[in-house]
Amino acid sequence: MSVPRRDLTRQVMCGSVAIGGGAPVTVQSMTTTKTEDAPATLAQIARLAEAGCEIVRCAIPTASALEGFGKICAASPLPVVADIHFDHRLAIAAAERGAAALRINPGNIGSWDRVDAVIDAAKVSGAAIRIGVNAGSLDPEVDRMEGLTLSEKLVLSCASFVEHFESRGFDDIVLSAKAHDVVTTLETCRALSDRLPDIPLHVGVTEAGTLRQGTVKNSCAVGILLEEGIGNTMRLSLTADPVEEVKVAWDLLGALGMRRRSPELVSCPTCGRCQVDMIPIAEEVARRLESVSAPISVAVMGCIVNGPGEARTADIGLASGKGRAALFAHGETIRTVPEQAMVDELMAEIEARFC
Repeated sequence: MSVPRRDLTRQVMCGSVAIGGGAPVTVQSMTTTKTEDAPATLAQIARLAEAGCEIVRCAIPTASALEGFGKICAASPLPVVADIHFDHRLAIAAAERGAAALRINPGNIGSWDRVDAVIDAAKVSGAAIRIGVNAGSLDPEVDRMEGLTLSEKLVLSCASFVEHFESRGFDDIVLSAKAHDVVTTLETCRALSDRLPDIPLHVGVTEAGTLRQGTVKNSCAVGILLEEGIGNTMRLSLTADPVEEVKVAWDLLGALGMRRRSPELVSCPTCGRCQVDMIPIAEEVARRLESVSAPISVAVMGCIVNGPGEARTADIGLASGKGRAALFAHGETIRTVPEQAMVDELMAEIEARFC
């Protein structure tokens, strides 16, 4: 079996969390609170951590956010990345206040001497740097080149920036080049993985949209990349509560068989054979599984055709009939339970076996 390309990258530490070099693909998100409000931001970080977020990013748009950022870094249960645009002085100050990493777009930070000042500050503090590139932050020289696609400009800009950072003796780099569409994201990340195979990649579709559209676009792009062995850390950008980003990320990792931290629900789509109201039953099981942390597979089937035989690989499940359901584990029936009690019986069995 060939080694995934993600495992051939160098390893970079973001606080206590390893990125690349054989480390598991990590899940990131970004706070939506004002960084000036440290208590509110820390409360949101706690919710993200509970959902499985492993690295969190906070925006520092102005100097007024720096005091709060320092308090957040001191109290956060997760490594905190400072998100900086335009003003290199904010990046330097964030490094001094405990940022585990700095996210900068060299293309909008300004002159190379300003970028170099950020690099020097990161060296002193021990912070990693995520070099971010998108359509609005290309290398100016590359942006002026004619006849290139956006993907080609993104890749050339990344290569230029990485070359400069490494010439300054700075190797603690994670790289991201993002677009808002799936095809450009795939083209760019594949090309980056070929051209800069030793640099860990942060993957995701930026500005992907609201919960449903954003989930589809991110699942397509990031799912394909991960299956191809590309991508070391990810943020699945959604116009939604950031906790949803984390949930979708873990669902994606679980669906690919890469990492799982919570139950997988296997439920049939229902049809004319079904003799129970399947949709609310499945939704109730999904809701109650949110409090279960065991990485198990739970089946909820609407008729005997789809279970327990077809769902025999599930750790536990229900196969419904008229007024009753078979409660089964690994294809073997445990007992028959009445319809009105089947969700309670299922959850009680999960609690007894897996919690």
